[in-house]
Amino acid sequence: MRSYYTTLLLLLLFISWPAWAQRQVVQGYVRAASNGEALIGATVSSPESGAGTITNENGYYTLSLPEGEHTLQATYIGYTTGTRTVRVATTGQSINFILDLASNELQVVEIQASSLEQKLNDTRMSVETLSSTEAKLLPALFGEVDLVKTLQLKPGIQSGGEGTSGLYVRGGGPDQNLVLLDDAMIYNPSHLFGFFSVFNPDAVRSVELYKGGFPAQFGGRLSSVVDVKMNRGNNERISSSGGLGLISSRLTVEGPILKDKLNFSVSGRRTYVDIFTRQINRLKEGDDDFSPIPDYYFYDLNANLNYTLDEKNDLSFSGYFGRDFFGFDDSGFSFGFDWGNTMGTLRWRHKLNDNLFATTSLTSTGYKYNINNEIDIFSFKLTSEVQDYTFKTDFDWFVGNGHSLKFGAQATRHGFTVGRLNFESADSTQNFGAGNTYSGSEFGLYASDDFVLSPMLSFNYGLRLSGFNSSGKTYAALEPRASVKYTLNEHTSLKASYASMMQYVHLLTNSGASLPTDIWYPSGQGVRPQRSQQAALGVSHLFGKGRFLLTNEVYYKWMQHQIDFRDGANLFVNDSLENEFLFGKGESYGNELYLEKVSGKTTGWLGYTLSWTYRKFDEINNGRRFPARHDRRHDISLVLMHQLNKRLSLTGAFVYGSGSPYSVPIARFAFQDVEGKDPSIVPIYEDRNSYRLAAYHRLDLGAVLKLKPRRGEADLTFSVYNVYNRRNPYFVYFEQQKDRSNQQIVGFQAKQVSLFPVIPSVTYNFKF
Repeated sequence: MRSYYTTLLLLLLFISWPAWAQRQVVQGYVRAASNGEALIGATVSSPESGAGTITNENGYYTLSLPEGEHTLQATYIGYTTGTRTVRVATTGQSINFILDLASNELQVVEIQASSLEQKLNDTRMSVETLSSTEAKLLPALFGEVDLVKTLQLKPGIQSGGEGTSGLYVRGGGPDQNLVLLDDAMIYNPSHLFGFFSVFNPDAVRSVELYKGGFPAQFGGRLSSVVDVKMNRGNNERISSSGGLGLISSRLTVEGPILKDKLNFSVSGRRTYVDIFTRQINRLKEGDDDFSPIPDYYFYDLNANLNYTLDEKNDLSFSGYFGRDFFGFDDSGFSFGFDWGNTMGTLRWRHKLNDNLFATTSLTSTGYKYNINNEIDIFSFKLTSEVQDYTFKTDFDWFVGNGHSLKFGAQATRHGFTVGRLNFESADSTQNFGAGNTYSGSEFGLYASDDFVLSPMLSFNYGLRLSGFNSSGKTYAALEPRASVKYTLNEHTSLKASYASMMQYVHLLTNSGASLPTDIWYPSGQGVRPQRSQQAALGVSHLFGKGRFLLTNEVYYKWMQHQIDFRDGANLFVNDSLENEFLFGKGESYGNELYLEKVSGKTTGWLGYTLSWTYRKFDEINNGRRFPARHDRRHDISLVLMHQLNKRLSLTGAFVYGSGSPYSVPIARFAFQDVEGKDPSIVPIYEDRNSYRLAAYHRLDLGAVLKLKPRRGEADLTFSVYNVYNRRNPYFVYFEQQKDRSNQQIVGFQAKQVSLFPVIPSVTYNFKF
């Protein structure tokens, strides 16, 4: 195994060079006092030297400092600040921090000023970080806290429509987001047809979303990376937490099995609207004018197990299983639809020495959906699925002298089942089966260097070599990544980044389908991989004694080999799917303005995005470019959190977005092929997506009241979604207008469909 490590190290030596100044390394861990859990992304800094860094996923940090006396500060959202004084001599030192929770756990989360200073000085740009503690304070639809919906309140990140949890990041589609749960890919991160995400906030430790400047370790998607880390359990004591809401309940149990050796965490969640709809259906059974209510529910389960072998080695396992069920049964017609994700990650973390860490993992991830339909004696079942197995290894090498290297490799075996159809009759006299299976192999090899040349100038640069093989066709590409930060003064910094990304698997969706029809398809002989390139410039300014951070970023992204489908494309039971594809180009550009307030009783943020997103296909719109469906000119979000006292916090969120583009017929003509029958009406379209829906805007309000139970902690979370009852457009259809006397069609009238009116909710949360 050591020879394997040595070989990879030698391959990466080209990105290191001699020391630029004589410094010593201070290193150590940052952990939570309550449960011993490593704090990922905690800030460790030295105010005297201006140096700072963040902890890796093991909670480990290294800091290169000149010899002499320094004050070290460790900060993390929702925790008290740890301070240590250290004298840096001629040899490195180990300094560990144990941070306590803030005195009032439900207080509005304040990001310490030193954390904002680190964000100001961080070489990375276009990154959004979120904790479940922060998300739980914000008002939510039906009281169901959703981390992905909270990310939609950040600039440059849009939703796909009313209430949905899909992410459209800087002009990309939801299939162009790399969603990772403990390093395992999640193909469909949504419940309830996209209205909720699969991430139970009680099971999640942190979320990072990259909009640009992607680190070299990530690949396989074009537009964003959503990196979700699960809780690793409580090392100190058995504890439980959860909540009771209007449509769902959740429960988490965690604690040690062997003190300081083995611990676990298990979280479960389920909706129960189906319990009430089934009772209504039973009571109304037999009524001629009653149509049964469809049956729907979802559940998910997260589990985590961690075993510390010794001070240099630990093993962990994390898993997820979730399913959605939708069903309808009435008078000989039965329809069922279920879908869901399964993932598992086995990870070995090994500390080779104080400056070099290796993390090796095996992951399995699957996504599958089934449609079952029965009519009298006939039935059919339609299935599509994807199954991946991945091996990956990553190294963190804190070289010192301003260099922090990260490098590694990964390989994935994909398996795809597309449109597997089974049809049969009850007497077995007729049966039919069809479908296609595909496979593909994807690999990646990367190296990157986070190089601090001086307190004013730092770089992050890297290179990723990616490749894909399927159906006898092999693709390979180099994906360079680079970002730079220059500090003008202690309050202002300039940043720039460039990233090239490849995508080798593609999501096929039929826009005419009324239910999710997720079909993933690999690149091959007739389907080239998608590619994007993105450049961004930004400026960050810290003011108000460190309480405010203002950032402004401009970006331009161009995309090649974008996929669309021919009119009337058949995506099911088709042996020649590649003949249905169209390939074109895309571009997106815009400006994102973001203001954060991070101290005092009132905190929050204001975001504004001005953007343009276009697509161009030779066979669509006569070859002229057209706005993409998710093109939104203006997007505004305002989030405020105010702490009235130690027990009560108020929250509010206002969002505004320009109307989404859509296509409208400019005229219609009628023809009658059989005398006496109603004529057929054929719409005539001009430019694609040349009209826009009405603007979207909404105000949500919430309150968190901390209770005083005899044991543990508890609170009531109140929220009101869409306070002023705005009827936002979900989609528009056209209804025929007929003459009352002769029932002849005289025109068409546009009708708007809206989903959610004002919705109040309350959730009881507990922890003991």
